[in-house]
Amino acid sequence: MTAAVRTAALPDGARQPVAGVKNVIAVGAGKGGVGKTTVAVNLAVALAQMGSRVGMIDGDIYGPNVPMMLGLHTELVADEQGRIIPAERYGVRVVSMGFLTQEDSAVIWRGPMLHGAIQQFFRQVVWDNLDYLIVDLPPGTGDVALSLSQSVPVSGAIVVTTPQQVALADTRRAVRMYQKLNIRPLGLIENMSHFECPNCGHESDIFGRGAGEGLAHALEIPFLGRLPIYEPIRIGGDGGHPIVLAEPDSAAARAFRSVAEQAAAQISIASYSRVIPLTPVR
Repeated sequence: MTAAVRTAALPDGARQPVAGVKNVIAVGAGKGGVGKTTVAVNLAVALAQMGSRVGMIDGDIYGPNVPMMLGLHTELVADEQGRIIPAERYGVRVVSMGFLTQEDSAVIWRGPMLHGAIQQFFRQVVWDNLDYLIVDLPPGTGDVALSLSQSVPVSGAIVVTTPQQVALADTRRAVRMYQKLNIRPLGLIENMSHFECPNCGHESDIFGRGAGEGLAHALEIPFLGRLPIYEPIRIGGDGGHPIVLAEPDSAAARAFRSVAEQAAAQISIASYSRVIPLTPVR
């Protein structure tokens, strides 16, 4: 007989807020390969473009890709108190394990070491009056999400999926995980929703379409929008030029900005609900 695994998070009062941060936002996915980090990076840059003060924690300790997608190649430095000063690019302040290891080095850590790294990124970094601190989580339902839920008050989680059924099944599990951890799902994003031919404009639903929105309705969480398959998104990610900056007038960039606006609205609703709990109408 095996012991039951405890997944409940600590009560909100037991979590210590992050100094200099108003809202901690998790961006996660039930499985890898759905474009979660691409979405997180473009979301962060779009929020910065909208005038918000934004930071990012690259919480994917084993595969830290945020520096590449932002075109950051640097080493983190510390202030007089020994606190880490985050790197900055495109108005987004960033910390990542990618700044602390060589590109071809593998991070081979167990859960307690992951927890320690996440704690350091929250507690020992100079976060200066941020509206949003976006945490790019590794895919799945593992240690980092649990550490996040037990460490700080999280305003909510944004979940990224693609339309095919194998992704949706894992996405459902990810949403249920956040709910068990007492992290509010702010909404679902359907990435790679369709491909528009650059020559004729015809749209092809390569992975299917609409399934993400249907899952959001079934789970009773907000649907934040659809993002297309568009080659410059990949090129920009590889080259450190997010699409919202590289092609700001493209349909893809407009879709990312729309998602950012919807996410900001849901964060505001979540913050208001924490201050003034909603009571049922009798």
